[in-house]
Amino acid sequence: MNDDQVKGRVDQAKGAVKEAAGKVVGNPNLEAEGKVDKATGKTQATYGDVKEDVKDAVNGRRP
Repeated sequence: MNDDQVKGRVDQAKGAVKEAAGKVVGNPNLEAEGKVDKATGKTQATYGDVKEDVKDAVNGRRP
């Protein structure tokens, strides 16, 4: 697992917490910020997944 995968998944989790907290307290800005964090985290995690797949392919390993 590479840094992008880890950071992306951490950002997704933080985003989910922010989004839930925003819903609970009725703060649409916090909820929206959480959604953005989740989307950003998902993108970064996917990038990390692709990097790992490429690295594995170059090293002759199959996913």
